[in-house]
Amino acid sequence: QVQLVESGGGLVQPGGSLRLSCAASGLTLDYSAIGWFRQAPGKEREGVSCISRSDGSTYYADSVKGRFAISRDNANNTVYLQMNSLKPEDTAVYYCAADRRGYSGTWYCRYRYLEVWGQGTLVTVSS
Repeated sequence: QVQLVESGGGLVQPGGSLRLSCAASGLTLDYSAIGWFRQAPGKEREGVSCISRSDGSTYYADSVKGRFAISRDNANNTVYLQMNSLKPEDTAVYYCAADRRGYSGTWYCRYRYLEVWGQGTLVTVSS
């Protein structure tokens, strides 16, 4: 059974940092495209950062460039999203997703067509 499990969410003050983890079972993440998405209350789900399987191209939403970083730990079959300088507008449920096709990071974040999704982890940025 293919499964993604996110962890690491929580309450953090503005300017703080969190690292989200996405652990996979039933698929090998280093052979998959990976994306982090978020959905705030009343808003559409948006792509935060996506990395291609085929060429390693990485996309970051303009709102998180320079603050967030996506990375893989192939040995542990886990993907991370390091989030720094957090702002209240980063508050959302964060989801990871994986796909075995070879589209670009930009394509995945724009169209959100990935095969497998996690259940999400809540990040709240508030003082």
